[in-house]
Amino acid sequence: MPVSPSLLTSPAIVTRLRAAGCVFAEDEAELILSTARTPSDLATMVDRRAAGLPLEHVLGWAEFCGLRVAVDPHVFVPRRRTEFLVRQAVALARPGAVVVDLCCGSGAVGVALAAALGQVELYAADVDPAAVRCARRNVGGAGGRVYEGDLFAALPAALRGRIDVLAANVPYVPTEEVGLLPSEAREHEPLVALDGGADGLDVLRRVAADAPRWLAPGGCLLVETSERQAPLAVEAFSGSGLIPATAVSEELYATVVIGTRPAGPSA
Repeated sequence: MPVSPSLLTSPAIVTRLRAAGCVFAEDEAELILSTARTPSDLATMVDRRAAGLPLEHVLGWAEFCGLRVAVDPHVFVPRRRTEFLVRQAVALARPGAVVVDLCCGSGAVGVALAAALGQVELYAADVDPAAVRCARRNVGGAGGRVYEGDLFAALPAALRGRIDVLAANVPYVPTEEVGLLPSEAREHEPLVALDGGADGLDVLRRVAADAPRWLAPGGCLLVETSERQAPLAVEAFSGSGLIPATAVSEELYATVVIGTRPAGPSA
């Protein structure tokens, strides 16, 4: 039941969020209180969070790599573990790199890379119109461009053979396991950003197959996956002519497969 804005003190919000099952109710209450502009906004935000909307959709932003990234309703929320992919990409990038954030969602990965690397040529793409609209707010602010379409088909042809860092945060949840995800993801994030097909690697294989034609010599493709899927992902990278490597963060429970295009003629 909605609560009158006049009754929404910090303890009351914490109590309401705890009753709704929010494990970090105190932290969430503080974030909501600091974000709400009016008592009416505050009441609406508390009601939405108590109803099960992701906190980031309630706030309108997510913290990612120390940045506030705008996240609209029905747009994939960037995960903290994906910060590991960003760190791996930063370590591989050169100054002035051509960077592409594929399957970009909100554009969080691209924005974080631009912030960490300084001057880059930044592009992003997603098949979901809502994600593209959201990404344009974030990536545009970082001086980049966002395109709508299916994987590489969305990108300008002039990028072929020029990409130094290709970050593709593809969906990798096996279809049969999507129903096991937390309700916040199942009910409020687009299925296209979650469902990776029968074994979770359908989109990854498509990206790996086409990546050598888009990467510059020595350019890298970085894809987040699960530990159990990593061996099959490595096979897909090798099969497309990329030199594969795997990086793991136990702290963030993150696995990133990296494929480098060898120097020489494009595939």
